[in-house]
Amino acid sequence: MLQLLGESVRLCDGISRRGFLGVGSLGLAGLTLPQVLAARQAQAAATRKDTAVILFYMAGGPSHLDTYDMKPTAPEINRGPFRPISTNAAGIYVCELMPRHARVADRMSIVRSITHNLSVHDDGAHWIFTGYPLLNARARGQQYPAQGAVVAQERGANAAGMPAYVCIPEAYSSERGFYESAAFLSPKFRAVNAGGDPALGNFRRPDFHLRDELGTARLDLRQNLLTQIDQLQRAADHGRAFESMSVAQQQAFELVTGARAREAFDVSRESDAMRERYGRHAYGHGALLARRLVEAGVTFVTINLYEADVDWWDDHTTIEKNLRARLPKFDQAVATVIEDLTERGLIDRVLVAAFGEFGRSPNIDAGAGRGHWPRAMSAMLAGGGVQGGRIIGSTTPNGGEPASRPLGPGDLLQSIYHVLGIDRDTMLTDRQNRPIRLVESGEPIDELF
Repeated sequence: MLQLLGESVRLCDGISRRGFLGVGSLGLAGLTLPQVLAARQAQAAATRKDTAVILFYMAGGPSHLDTYDMKPTAPEINRGPFRPISTNAAGIYVCELMPRHARVADRMSIVRSITHNLSVHDDGAHWIFTGYPLLNARARGQQYPAQGAVVAQERGANAAGMPAYVCIPEAYSSERGFYESAAFLSPKFRAVNAGGDPALGNFRRPDFHLRDELGTARLDLRQNLLTQIDQLQRAADHGRAFESMSVAQQQAFELVTGARAREAFDVSRESDAMRERYGRHAYGHGALLARRLVEAGVTFVTINLYEADVDWWDDHTTIEKNLRARLPKFDQAVATVIEDLTERGLIDRVLVAAFGEFGRSPNIDAGAGRGHWPRAMSAMLAGGGVQGGRIIGSTTPNGGEPASRPLGPGDLLQSIYHVLGIDRDTMLTDRQNRPIRLVESGEPIDELF
């Protein structure tokens, strides 16, 4: 394997790290440093794909049995209160509260056989976001970078002047631990927080500032964006003050002062008709903003509405009441963004995905809810080159275990990386300069493509 400054080289003819081991007869002595660098640049240009991801993270763990993997012939204690409805894709059925999904099922693939063994929210979320299992994650903190941060490092933004990774409304919560940070990667790969929806009373301006722990001055856009721009521009005029900024600080400056990002984050530019189409609720606002962002050049957007109890999928009690309130909004937002991306000619380059950290228990319990259940969960994926109208894997008659094609969180993440053109063999580097695999284990799910 050819090493250059501690990094693996993939040649412009498509030979991977593994393949390179078999071509020793090429004669490495004949390669000059400029040739190696040129090969690296050519390969990066050849493999980079103008693709993006919108992830609806269903924080709390959605019930697969009441959404994408219904069991209408099971006993009532298993099948729950809802009936399945047919869709425009043969053999695919979804919950009756998801009629708009039914209209776009021919563009969706549903993976029904994802399984793992971590039943605590934090632990399961760490695995789903990073590809690495972690026990007692709340106390230990995030150990590996979230997929969005990996994408920010490996792919960057699809357009100049835009962030690569955005979380809607934000990547961090003081109450619930979700693992959307860059961990050991550079802080410049952390998510930009998108802020809330003015109509919902939780608005704050997009969070283009660096976080306090970086040891830099906060750019407090929430008070007055224009004032901050003026202050930054005056600082830049002093010459060396701007030149001495770190790369991360300069990127924050560019986002704040650039019109492209400000306009992309401004959902008020959309017509009333479009806002009604998506829905005037948190899911609708998030989905519409996500579409604007990927259209403008953001590569990875996570929609995570864990702060609103109605959008927290941890339905230990009154699951019927909860889903009757939540699923229609979720259904509207997900289906509309798929339709809108299709109409705009973007669906082949934008993957829309929806999943949580685990599923829910096969049995309805005494509190009329379902408990945590990591042994079976579903994921929905549409667009981005994913084949539509497919069911991948299956679960047992009560929905408790995979019956065929068991898959893990790493397989799901590798499939997302595949859409984005990130090689499955990519190695990250931690703070001690040690090589770290992209995920602990997993391969792209071939049936999706």
